[in-house]
Amino acid sequence: MIINIPNFITLGRIMSVPVIFWLLLSGQSKFAFFVFVCAGISDAVDGYLAKRFNWSTELGSYLDPLADKLLIVSIFIGLGVRNELPLWLVIAVVSRDILIVAAVLLAWQLDRRVLRIKPLAVSKVNTMMQILLAATVLADGAFGLGLDTTRVVLVWITGALTLLSLAAYLRAWFLHMTSYDSTREDGPDR
Repeated sequence: MIINIPNFITLGRIMSVPVIFWLLLSGQSKFAFFVFVCAGISDAVDGYLAKRFNWSTELGSYLDPLADKLLIVSIFIGLGVRNELPLWLVIAVVSRDILIVAAVLLAWQLDRRVLRIKPLAVSKVNTMMQILLAATVLADGAFGLGLDTTRVVLVWITGALTLLSLAAYLRAWFLHMTSYDSTREDGPDR
């Protein structure tokens, strides 16, 4: 079955992306924060259901990270437009994701397909910090918590991790591209 409960939940999270973006741009910080929290809970729920009931699908393996990336990128752009995040960080976060997707597409175009993209440890930490930063900025904007120092620290940590994560993925991509054996039909050497 292609569309199951976890995939349906993930599609709901994808549909929440323009809602959160609109809420951010229209200055409705509290609603944006609560929709963001609901999206985060939905991510945990769909992952739990997929694993617990063995409802994992190939579609879900693509939709779930897509939903997460769309959500993070849209929030970072929205917060950047509102001057709540520095422009350099927004550019770094968005550019990292664009470069990773471009590298995968280029590999496919050159017939050196990347069959599975496994999240690297640094990337998992980076994603966690991006989510923590987004949640902190959204909560601070919604409830006036006075987290200026925390925000600055999280911005610099997230920026450093974003660059480290990009470097790690590009290294893995270069290794994949240079280890390709054209005499094998099943793809790159492992």
